[in-house]
Formats: sequence, structure tokens, C-alpha cells
Amino acid sequence: MKYKLVYQVAFSLLIARWKQTLVAAIGVTISITMFITVLSFMSGLNDMLDGLITNRTAHVRIYKEIQISEKQPADYINPHGHNFVSSIKPKNELLGINNSKTIIEAIKKDERVLGVAPKINAQVFYNVGAVDLTGAIFGIDPVEENRLFKFSDYVTSGNYIDLKNIPNSVVLGKGVATKMMANVGDVIQVTTSKGDQVALRVVGIFQSGIQDLDNVQSYCSLSTTQKLLGQPSNYITDIQVKLKDILWAPEVAKEYRKIYELNAVDIQTANSQFETGSSVRTLISYAVGITLLLVAGFGIYNILNMMIYEKMDSIAILKAVGFSGNDVNKIFLSIALSIGIFGGLMGLLMGFSLSSLIDQIPFNTESLPTIKTYPINYNPKFYFIGGTFAIVTTYFAGFFPSRKASGIDPVIIIRGK
Repeated sequence: MKYKLVYQVAFSLLIARWKQTLVAAIGVTISITMFITVLSFMSGLNDMLDGLITNRTAHVRIYKEIQISEKQPADYINPHGHNFVSSIKPKNELLGINNSKTIIEAIKKDERVLGVAPKINAQVFYNVGAVDLTGAIFGIDPVEENRLFKFSDYVTSGNYIDLKNIPNSVVLGKGVATKMMANVGDVIQVTTSKGDQVALRVVGIFQSGIQDLDNVQSYCSLSTTQKLLGQPSNYITDIQVKLKDILWAPEVAKEYRKIYELNAVDIQTANSQFETGSSVRTLISYAVGITLLLVAGFGIYNILNMMIYEKMDSIAILKAVGFSGNDVNKIFLSIALSIGIFGGLMGLLMGFSLSSLIDQIPFNTESLPTIKTYPINYNPKFYFIGGTFAIVTTYFAGFFPSRKASGIDPVIIIRGK
């Protein structure tokens, strides 16, 4: 019965000071709204930027790196005679992975692996009149590349599958196509590192959103690239592995490096600087959101302090008629928590609504063809953190004023009157 009376008194005080109560609740609401919106947008932005890398990057890349010979020319010097030293250059075929098909089949049987896509890295020159542009052509399996790395999402014109159906075809990077003034259907000339000139028909334009890549990269089928380089049908320079869980990548890379005696790099190591940037942006977002909640907490603290000073008579009367200090403490804690719960719920609702509104705003840019609207991440974790922090903040904002109110001596207050 007494608990019911405590809550009734708390409600009466809230209503009596409804303007201050409304201001405090609005403060919490705005804080939670901004907390949810900022985190949802910044996290969505991080996901978008990460996607530019992870969608087009293998979780584990296996390749054969040119190693320096264990014995250098100086090791063969004859101290008692003349020595003639010439440059020792690695052969081009050393770039190819031996027994690549056997390795790919073995990796496919690994239960942790989602898929495997072979790749060939070929350095070329794009011929534009008398000018040669340095670039690279990647030989890919269009079907597997699309299944594992969403290749078709980045082909802004033309059809990626034509790489498989049309011999000597190429999907040009956006920057390359612009420099060469080439469109779908045109025929371009490229020169290989051996000096051979080859004509390729443009069947598509590729745009990853990373300008440095789009200015140099293009794509052909495996067979076209092998023909371009004058290599056999089993020539592969890279094996791209997509895992079921990206967090397994460092361990799997280490394991494959040991088993196949090849270089294997995981996506976390290859993009460590990019991941650091994402972490910093997330940290800043949380810092801004929590700062807003703390400001709202101080607002509630000041309002409750003012309420205690203005309600000294009421507190004295409550104590005189039998309310204990603990009861008074509960009254003011109930007021603080009521403001926190109401403001928190409204903030969560408005945060979701504002995030949804931002999510509908068109985001059209040529540099990011796969992004249609502003990125928003509706992670339930943000709403849980926001709601919890609202209650915790308002609790502590009301804790100290409520302790002060519970220690008021009614005799001193009444005599003072």
C-alpha cells in the first residue's frame, strides 16, 4: 500500500512541475534520438566503406611471390681469379602457382570455405594513340567472381557474362575507359610486358568506387588472359578464398601458408590501416552519443535539485505524517526514472524514425554506383545501449538529489517557516 502511495506522490510532483518535467524528458529524448541516429549513420558509413573493400577482396589470397635467391652472386666469388657478375632475374613463369587446380580442389573441400576463385594478374600497357598507359588486367572466372565478390554490382554498363561468351573481350575500369575514350562495343589495343600487341573488345565498364583502382584495372576471362600472356590453360597467379566467417581469415592464411608452401595473406592484415580508420570513426560516434546523454543527465540533476528546494514544505509534511527518509528517496528516484524511461522510449522511437528518413534520401554519385541511399545500420545493439544508458544516467542524476531530500529534517523546515 505504501509503495502505491509513494508512486502517487511522485506522480503528483511530476504533474505539479510539468514544465520542468517536460524539459527534462525532451532533453533525454533528443539525446537518445541523436545517439541512435549518429551511431546508425556512422556505423552504416563504416559498413559501406568496409563493403568497398570486403566485397571485392578475398578473405585469404594465395599467391607465389618472387623470392630473392638464397645464394647471391657475391657468394660465388673466387678470391684468386677474375669474377664476372650479371643480374640474376627471376623467370616470368615463377609467378604461376604450380599444381593450382589440385590446390583449388583441396581448398574447396575445407568446410570453412565458402568458395574459391582463380585469378591471373597481368601487367599491360593500354595503347592510346602514341601514348601507353600503365595498367593491369585481371583474368577471372566471371561466374565465380560474381558469386563470391558481387562482380556484376560494379559493372555499370554492358554485361559481365560476355567475358565468358565472347573471346578476346574485356571489362574496362571506369578511369581506363575515360582515358581511352572507349565505350561498350569498341575495340582497344593493349601491349603485354613481352611487347605483344593484342586487340580486345570492350563488353563492359567496371567501377569499384576506388578511383586509384578504376584508373588502372580491367578484367578478362582466364582463357583470354592466358592467351594474352602466352601461358598454358593451367596458368594461375592467385587463388582467392572466401570464407564462411571473415574472422577465420588470419588462422586459415597461416595454415594454408604452411600446407602449400605459398604466400597467403588474410584480409585483416592486407587492410589493417583501413580497419583502424573504421574503429576510430566508431569510437568518435560513441563518444558524441554518450556526451549527449551525460548532458541530459546533468539537466535532470539540476531540475530535481530545484524541485527539492521548491518542495521543502511538501517534503517536511510527508515526513511529519510518517514518510521515512527511504520513502522520500524512492519518490525522487521514481521521478528521475520516470523521466528517463519516458524520454528514453520516445528517443528510441524518434531515433528509429529519423534513421529511416535518412535511409530514404537518395545518394547518387558516379564514384559509388552500388550505393543508392544514405547508409544506415539498424543494429539492435545501438537501441539497447541507448535505452540502458538513458535509464542509468537518469538514475544517477536523481540519486544524489533524492539522498539530499531524504535527509531533510521536517522540524527545522517547519520552524523556519
